[in-house]
Amino acid sequence: MTLLLNGFELAQRCRAELAERIKTLSRAPKLAVILIGDNPASAIYVRNKENAATEVGITSEAYRFESIYQKDLLSLIEKLNADDGVDGILVQLPLPEKLNEKEILQAIDPAKDVDGFHPLNLGKLMIGEPAPVACTPKGCLKLIHLAKPDLTGLHAVVIGRSVIVGKPMAQLLLRENCTVTTAHSKTKNLPELCRSADIVVVAIGKPKTVKADWLKDGAIVIDVGINRLENGKLCGDVDFDVCFDKCAAITPVPKGVGPMTIAMLLENTVEAAEKKLKN
Repeated sequence: MTLLLNGFELAQRCRAELAERIKTLSRAPKLAVILIGDNPASAIYVRNKENAATEVGITSEAYRFESIYQKDLLSLIEKLNADDGVDGILVQLPLPEKLNEKEILQAIDPAKDVDGFHPLNLGKLMIGEPAPVACTPKGCLKLIHLAKPDLTGLHAVVIGRSVIVGKPMAQLLLRENCTVTTAHSKTKNLPELCRSADIVVVAIGKPKTVKADWLKDGAIVIDVGINRLENGKLCGDVDFDVCFDKCAAITPVPKGVGPMTIAMLLENTVEAAEKKLKN
């Protein structure tokens, strides 16, 4: 029987636990969120993050700009870095093309990098040192653990090599003693490769790409993709309906990975506050 990995329900449990942890702190954690431009999806994401933060007891302060010069944005980040009352800084991506995304993300204090995108934190993840972990892969791992707590010796295929999902996901699975293969658009014989995997994490941004004949019986499938079809419905990168019965466990789209990404952002913020207040 296939286990539906309900990220919405797991995120609710995570948020309830975070709310209890926050009650033990001397002050509420604070998250600064920066939104630039008029991307409707980004505006929705930021609003959802603000609402979720408020729900668990995190103070959220948003900085919204229709446009901003690079130097002014860097000045704002520098100010937030120096503010002891700010525990986490999130710059909503994607940024307008005129802004240098790499420079901006690197300007964030690594201790306040609750998105886990700073090169120092990515490097610490690679060598196994404690650091903020990118929210989506961190949430994916918690979903995988719902299906199987011990991943030792399993073969995991991660389809996608972005810094946001694919690369940190591979590192997290290596930490779990998996044998990890990272696949991408240039990978040959991708369906055959997937059929050898006990765990498949898909983050390629192409609707319903992964079919049932790509999977071995009893695979755990994590679908990071979210795509809007012509009929307005949302779907993932996995053809959920045809793959469901083949899997031991699978995430739905929506209510799979998405809610966990926000929950892990909140967790990273709380962890940053706990570390600061302890020190």
